[in-house]
Amino acid sequence: MPPLPSTAIEYWDTYMPHRGQGEQPVPMVDRFEWTQYPGHGPGAEVLGNPGRALDLGPAEGKEVVFLARQGVDVTGVDFSPVQVARARAWWNDEPLTRFVQSDVCNFLAADSDLFDAIYSVWGAVWFTDPEELFPLVAKRLAPGGVFAFSQAEPSAGAYGPQPMRGKWLEGRGRELTVMRWQYTTDAWTDLLKRHGFADIEAQVLAAPEPEKLGTLLVRARATSR
Repeated sequence: MPPLPSTAIEYWDTYMPHRGQGEQPVPMVDRFEWTQYPGHGPGAEVLGNPGRALDLGPAEGKEVVFLARQGVDVTGVDFSPVQVARARAWWNDEPLTRFVQSDVCNFLAADSDLFDAIYSVWGAVWFTDPEELFPLVAKRLAPGGVFAFSQAEPSAGAYGPQPMRGKWLEGRGRELTVMRWQYTTDAWTDLLKRHGFADIEAQVLAAPEPEKLGTLLVRARATSR
């Protein structure tokens, strides 16, 4: 796998509300959220009843902790050293949790363990080429395991890899950019079928208030080996 772009690491190292606002309080973990609207949409039931789960791009690690408190053995993989250090500082004493600093594709390629569920909540699946990521996910899922991810609904006509810019660095005289992958629900379904997934459900969850951004939610199962 190629090395990570330094700009991408800096982008995520400087992202999140703790930046420049003093010490961020430990977040409350009371629900598994797929959307950006608390209490809206489905929860952890999307993943079924996994024994082991893998979170791709967990950032604060709230979903990792929620599942672990339900008895699931959960690993979170994030390539931002800042995000991983913060999650470890908050959740180091939580049983059944592990936070790893790595690019998700490198981790999946090097790891041989199988997971009952692999998921991403507005995380690494949004920012990784699915042609590279999906075959690696398929190899690390146990037969019948669930692959699920959420991200912002795509803008009409803005499909495929799209640049996303970090406005928070403008004060430094520059602006960072990372790529995100956006497709229609039909396109996501076709991509997953082509990489060996089945029982695919791809939908856009409307926001709780009109005119606000909806959430793309995709769920699929690994086929039997």
